[in-house]
Amino acid sequence: MRLLRAEQIVKIYGDKRGVGATTALNGVSLTITKGEFVAIMGPSGSGKTTLLNLLSGIDKPTSGFVALSGVEISRMTGDELALFRRKQLGFVFQDFNLLDSLTVKENIIVPMVLEGKSSSEMDNKVDELLHLFGISHIANKYPYEISGGQQQRVAVSRALVNEPAMIFADEPTGNLDSTSSETIMESFEKIVSTYETTILVVTHDVFAASYCQKVVFIKDGNIHSTLAKKGDRKEFLHQIMDNLAVLGGKSHDF
Repeated sequence: MRLLRAEQIVKIYGDKRGVGATTALNGVSLTITKGEFVAIMGPSGSGKTTLLNLLSGIDKPTSGFVALSGVEISRMTGDELALFRRKQLGFVFQDFNLLDSLTVKENIIVPMVLEGKSSSEMDNKVDELLHLFGISHIANKYPYEISGGQQQRVAVSRALVNEPAMIFADEPTGNLDSTSSETIMESFEKIVSTYETTILVVTHDVFAASYCQKVVFIKDGNIHSTLAKKGDRKEFLHQIMDNLAVLGGKSHDF
């Protein structure tokens, strides 16, 4: 089932008729189906984060449209979009964005509180996620008392707690070591297999991208190519590296 559809989206920053205008995306079309685990990769400045912001409703396209769950989010008002994102979408960022004044369990519960869920429903769901991601033993600790990898698992749990249709992750392994990165990507795999939640990851990390089912390569504001996983993860990793070599960019971009 098609979950997300972007059609000919263009994003221009600045006065689109002015000399200083910058075209970040130039007619990108993309379809993502329910339960897919997709990565977006490309050199710095290629438009990856701009694309994620438009697909998730954080920003609006200059032209074209984005539809998610059959709803054209690119035409929503600010209030409509805020409500839609809260109910339908989850977000995971590089910097975790946890509240230091709240415990791990309280951080995860925040989106459910905003939705007015019952105490029993909140407790049951949070306990389920704490167990799923192996962080039950730190439920009552504060973010500053746990590791970066644990903090990101808390952030992933928070993104999932309201059972969103789709999770958007922007460089989720960017601040993590290789072991923690592996744990986070395995956590995303669990989400896809357990809940059939759709996940879109923007990443520079070839290792992280190899956990995905499909990689969309973007360059100069356009989709350059798409690679679907066919073999095992190790084979897919090498295929991703080969595609990046063709794509170009500087070595520190990936």
